[in-house]
Amino acid sequence: MTRHVAVDLGASSGRVAVGTVHEGRLEVEIVHRFPNGPVARHGGLFWPIDELWNEILIGLRLAGERGAVDSVGVDSWAVDYALIGPESQVGSVHHYRDPRTDGVLAGMPELFREETYEATGIQFLPFNTLYQLIAHGKTNPQELEQARGFLMVPDLFHQLLCGVASNERTNASTTQIYDPRKGIWNPIILSQAGLPWRAMPQLVSPGTQLGPLLPAVAQATGLEGAMVVAPATHDTGSAVAAVPAEGEDWAYVSSGTWSLVGVELAHPLISEAARRGNFTNEVGLAGSIRFLKNMMGLWILQECRRAWGDPSYEELYAAAAQVDDAPVFDPDDPALLAVGDDMPERVRAAIIRAGCEASTDQGGLARSILNSLAVRTAAILKQLEAVTGPSIRRVHIVGGGSQIGLLNQLIANASRREVIAGPVEATIIGNLLVQAEARGSIADGSLRAVVRRSFETRRFPPGI
Repeated sequence: MTRHVAVDLGASSGRVAVGTVHEGRLEVEIVHRFPNGPVARHGGLFWPIDELWNEILIGLRLAGERGAVDSVGVDSWAVDYALIGPESQVGSVHHYRDPRTDGVLAGMPELFREETYEATGIQFLPFNTLYQLIAHGKTNPQELEQARGFLMVPDLFHQLLCGVASNERTNASTTQIYDPRKGIWNPIILSQAGLPWRAMPQLVSPGTQLGPLLPAVAQATGLEGAMVVAPATHDTGSAVAAVPAEGEDWAYVSSGTWSLVGVELAHPLISEAARRGNFTNEVGLAGSIRFLKNMMGLWILQECRRAWGDPSYEELYAAAAQVDDAPVFDPDDPALLAVGDDMPERVRAAIIRAGCEASTDQGGLARSILNSLAVRTAAILKQLEAVTGPSIRRVHIVGGGSQIGLLNQLIANASRREVIAGPVEATIIGNLLVQAEARGSIADGSLRAVVRRSFETRRFPPGI
């Protein structure tokens, strides 16, 4: 029996979980939860890195109180980074919704887009790391020029835990400065971003054992002897690792604040059809490629709920289920990206732009949001088949959205495919199992078999 600790940092909350591996099964206990979100200061949006570090230490202490731990690993959202200065100081970490990138992507010529996609295979999104770095160079060129280190968010916390600077590939591959064919940083795009080569630490793969906890961290948390292991540090990478799939005729939806809809490939698929479809090639486990599209997820409903005074999600889903039909809008409408208390009004405006009459009550708007997410998911699944070729017969939904029975059924109906929902805590599970495999607690290549043995799923046939 071995025990491992996963730190999972999400866009709205964080968790620290202990995973126990015993006789080929995994049991998970979440020992600490804490809020997360953007902090507005100096006219921008930033992540509260110091507060997150304190919460991580609290969670690790709670894990240590439960007994000896073999390893620790951190995952988080993608694209955001920290620059390490000449005196090893850590620069502020901008939030991907910070308005500094407004207009950067739109101002790029078509030739730049074609060449960048050919080099990286990454979906064009306005907050990609590349455009953040270009914006960084315009607002604070000196900080960029003097950078001695570049770390994605989970890699920053790994360095704080064990002192080793590295960038793990699943998250590095989301930056649009990584070459998925060669597995290295692209020097030409790196130069276009204004980031000096000296700032780039070693690239490592999921399962790399980075080193033991620093003595001060081990003493403060009671985790003496624990090894820091890089999981798939991109939370979607960890979530896809925990998809309990068999065979090859399946797609996945990692459903949370964002929805990531994709398939698993053996090699990058960088083609004109993939570029025009705005599909992305992100690294997964064992050199696999997560060929996917990033679409807006439950963020829209989360922001509406906040504007409505935080009614329970159960109330909102129950109210939505009472609505026989509701109009559909484009959930990827750029007007829905920003933080703000006016999300219900923005949703109504999106519905009106779609040529429909918008509801004024919470249940009607919630149903419109769920319907729209389902229709958009089904459309992406159809596009995936057209670009990749093989038929998709089953859709595995993991993450927080897999708990929403109404949404699962709507996706099954809209896509005309069976939906298999669960596990809910896929990101934590994937994180823990990559650590366990690296430390020899489970056999190589058996992650998904462990998931199938350990966690239940629900099936939603279409049309019911």
